[in-house]
Amino acid sequence: MLDFQEITLADKQWMQPLYDQSQFRSEEYNFTFNYLWREVLSYKVTEYKGFLVQKSDTSNPAYLYPAGSGDVAAVVEAMLQDAKDCGHDFVLYTVLAEQKALLETIFPGKFEFTRIPKYDDYIYTAESLITLAGKKLHAKRNHINRFKAENPDWTYEPITQDNMHEVILMSEEWCRINSCNSQKSLREESCAMRQALKDYFALGLDGGLIRAGGRVVAFSMGDRLNNDTYLVHLEKAFADVNGAYAIINQQFAEHNCKDFTYIDREDDSGDEGLRQAKLSYRPVMRTEKYTARWIG
Repeated sequence: MLDFQEITLADKQWMQPLYDQSQFRSEEYNFTFNYLWREVLSYKVTEYKGFLVQKSDTSNPAYLYPAGSGDVAAVVEAMLQDAKDCGHDFVLYTVLAEQKALLETIFPGKFEFTRIPKYDDYIYTAESLITLAGKKLHAKRNHINRFKAENPDWTYEPITQDNMHEVILMSEEWCRINSCNSQKSLREESCAMRQALKDYFALGLDGGLIRAGGRVVAFSMGDRLNNDTYLVHLEKAFADVNGAYAIINQQFAEHNCKDFTYIDREDDSGDEGLRQAKLSYRPVMRTEKYTARWIG
């Protein structure tokens, strides 16, 4: 009944309209995110009754809550049947609060819900990341001022065909410095990063870099998540360049996110250092996510 296929660039043509219909504010409802992580997480997709159905085909298969419009109950039942046919439990991931309420109404007592805080997206107002106004973000302004003082020749540039090779070289150097191959999480992230650089133009991504002393010291990439929210996929900077992370964060937001109300900077995956870094920018909200396990 559900004919799952691997995600290709061509699938954006039919997947994007279904994301747009749903307008969910979570990284998993963005084509670029799913395309970049498709190999690491073994994502497969299909369309069923006007919905995008996605399955993570791993040792513990799970299904993304479907995106689209129409009779979601019929789609959930088809996913349940697929799980039964494949001989594994039926589990939905990235169930947002409003989706959880709907499932409890449509299938009362049939799902067991578990909150997964490490997968919450961190959401900020675009204005706050652009202006860094107020006492709570004073330290961020200081980091940027120090960067500018130590690098008076700094520039921000959009990523283009002419400078992409420098971004690739910087990403490779960043991975060497941070020993990406020695840690599973960094190894997986570097795989997604290589894919983003390889298919940057085909995906239609926005990107920007910071140059100091003639070399690229930071870069960032993202694209639209929904009508009011922009999604930042990647942000890398050399840690030994004071303020490099702070200035690419602010400059990328200023150049790419002025037309949006919110900026989604994705989750922290349970990494304490990343959690503290994301909290330090004072998110205005976090996208709560649940898993829903069918208990019949």
